[in-house]
Amino acid sequence: MQREFWLERWEKNEIGFHLPDVNPRLREFWPGLDVPAGAPVFVPLCGKSLDLRWFAEQGNPVIGVELAEPAVRAFFDEAGVPSRLERGARLPCHTAADIRIFCGDIMELTALELRGVAGVFDRAALVALPPRMRAHYVDHVLRIVPEGCRILLLTFEYDQALVPGPPHAVLQDEVLALYGSRCEVERLEHRSVSVLPPSFSAAGISEAAEAVYRIVKRA
Repeated sequence: MQREFWLERWEKNEIGFHLPDVNPRLREFWPGLDVPAGAPVFVPLCGKSLDLRWFAEQGNPVIGVELAEPAVRAFFDEAGVPSRLERGARLPCHTAADIRIFCGDIMELTALELRGVAGVFDRAALVALPPRMRAHYVDHVLRIVPEGCRILLLTFEYDQALVPGPPHAVLQDEVLALYGSRCEVERLEHRSVSVLPPSFSAAGISEAAEAVYRIVKRA
């Protein structure tokens, strides 16, 4: 993980990637994954996302992992819910009701902590990583989630040569290369996006797209 980069972003409150509401693609496409009611859900690199609270409200216990401790503390503070600190196999975990957030590098998370997880929502993890780190990340996630686990993946597409990211551009061919040998992969949607980060406009990027994938880990 790019540890210092992300810790600095949270320290300086440079968190333009944080959405002030539940992700609309989550609301639209999650029901189609048919994740069993009451099954645990995993959100990698979760930050202080309100998506965690949405899952809990749907009746799905949610497990997050986040590198920056200020983000974890902010999540519970802004929710007005006191959390307790527990010790996982390798990472500390902040817990309240049906929400648990492990604090540290996702590569330290084990299958033990994700036992029973039936769904994964990846909005901010894969696109946060540079190309050299993506295969290692995907391999790790697919090793620690159970067989049959369903993943809702959101990616961003634009001319990466014009701006370095994050969010990084991840095209369909790369998604298939990363997941295709171990999972069923279906692209559910591909749409143009009109609202772009200021750095993109400054770099001359006038168009970009968002893609939504349904991914199922094979038995």
